[in-house]
Amino acid sequence: MGKILAVCVSERKGIQKRNIGKCMAIKHYGLEGDAHAGKWHRQVSLLATESADVMRSKGLEIKDGDFGENIVTSGIELKSLPVGTTLKIGNDIIIKITQIGKLCHDRCAIYYKAGDCIMPREGIFAEILSSGMIKAGDEILIHEYPSGV
Repeated sequence: MGKILAVCVSERKGIQKRNIGKCMAIKHYGLEGDAHAGKWHRQVSLLATESADVMRSKGLEIKDGDFGENIVTSGIELKSLPVGTTLKIGNDIIIKITQIGKLCHDRCAIYYKAGDCIMPREGIFAEILSSGMIKAGDEILIHEYPSGV
């Protein structure tokens, strides 16, 4: 079981997100007010703080949302979860992992600020299957692995 440390949004794509602490997660859409929300397979992005800590240990001063992640977690190894895994956040929200990592076509503001972007390697993307309020402090746990795993 893990914990949500930050909930981040941005008004435009390609920029760092800011931690707003809590937000409405909307079924089959994404986080209210976030530029990446929409009816597609990458409605929300998640990054483990443990992954960001590796960058911090190299001397980078980064804060939650600087890699473009919507949800910052602790205590759950996101990058090792297979596509199709569902996660439960708090009491109401269920999300399904749809992609691990991503191809970055251009070097965005995140890359220029940090000198690297770990989202292509360690970030995960998900679709929201049930709505609810998501907030820092919520528990996050593996709800169900995909069949055959």
